Amino acid sequence: MAQVPGKTLIITGASLGIGRALALELAGAGVNLVLNARHGPPLAEVAGRCEASGVRVRQIAGNAARAEVISEMVGRARELGDFYGFIHVAGVLRPGPFLWELAPEHFQEILDSHLIAAYQLIRLAVPELLTQGEGLAVFFGSGAAVSNLPGIGGYSVAKAAEEHLARQLASEAPRIISFIFRPDVTDTCMQSQAREARGGAAENLHRIFRGYPERGELSTPEDEAKALMRILLDHPHRYHGRIAP
Repeated sequence: MAQVPGKTLIITGASLGIGRALALELAGAGVNLVLNARHGPPLAEVAGRCEASGVRVRQIAGNAARAEVISEMVGRARELGDFYGFIHVAGVLRPGPFLWELAPEHFQEILDSHLIAAYQLIRLAVPELLTQGEGLAVFFGSGAAVSNLPGIGGYSVAKAAEEHLARQLASEAPRIISFIFRPDVTDTCMQSQAREARGGAAENLHRIFRGYPERGELSTPEDEAKALMRILLDHPHRYHGRIAP
């Protein structure tokens, strides 16, 4: 991480939650950023705050599962100079339905946000990083990848696949530091969506997710951003191909 200030990172899901908090932390550490999210106005607000830290920032609103969106992000990162890698934070939950109730378009949306976007980042960014001999690829994982909680089946499937994709990259491109960051249960929009979920498994989700704030068990996005920053500052290669808790 000592070499990262002054370099450029791509951050997906940068308009809200942990992605937003992480973008601000990285900007404060002197990292130039290419920020992505699906919705432009909140993304612009984050970009403005990052620029106020004195770093160079570009913002690309759009679906990160689309090759043209990732291609533009990589191009902007190249223009900023010293492109070093990406952190894939973006994701969709769609909580509540049993698998057979989950609309096909919602299942595809979940896969797009976690898995397909991760694949597109690898496909279009990693060759660029390999030409310079090093880089960083961070993927957001979840305990849901190894559990079977009714009502978030699509999310669990997508996270399991994304975590496997990260390990596959680590095995195929050992010069790129690739690892999975699993945040604690965090107070984000996904939490609020699960607390108000609808569908066959909604009652189960209400019981679980409404209990977290009642018991004071939720981490904040800022806490998780700082936790990931500590990993980046302290020999991130030790987590190569692994889960960073």
